[in-house]
Amino acid sequence: MIFDILRRKYVSLTPEEWVRQHFVHYLIEHKEYPQGLLANEVKLQVGDKVLRCDTLLYNKEMKPQMIIEYKAPTVPLSQKVFDQITVYNILLHVDYLIVSNGMQHICCRLDQENQQYTYLEEIPSYPDL
Repeated sequence: MIFDILRRKYVSLTPEEWVRQHFVHYLIEHKEYPQGLLANEVKLQVGDKVLRCDTLLYNKEMKPQMIIEYKAPTVPLSQKVFDQITVYNILLHVDYLIVSNGMQHICCRLDQENQQYTYLEEIPSYPDL
């Protein structure tokens, strides 16, 4: 078990959860992301289907700004993994998407007007969003 500071409860320490907890702490402690604007395991409803975003970053108006999807360290970051996060973005229309397996991270910014992704060399600090 590990304590999730965003959900404020203990959760099972699976390989994916290990990645999530380390990544969230990295965002808060090193990239200046406000803890109060992050949420884990956010439910999305599409008709009868329920999806879950691993982590969402909200802006100060509480509008989703970033979706983060985690995989276990043994799961390669493939197009299939990236496609999963883009499905969530059809509903949320965020500016940033990140996928991470704890060893590799892919971050991109979406130009909403032109519907184009720009892959970033590093994860931006919160003040740079």
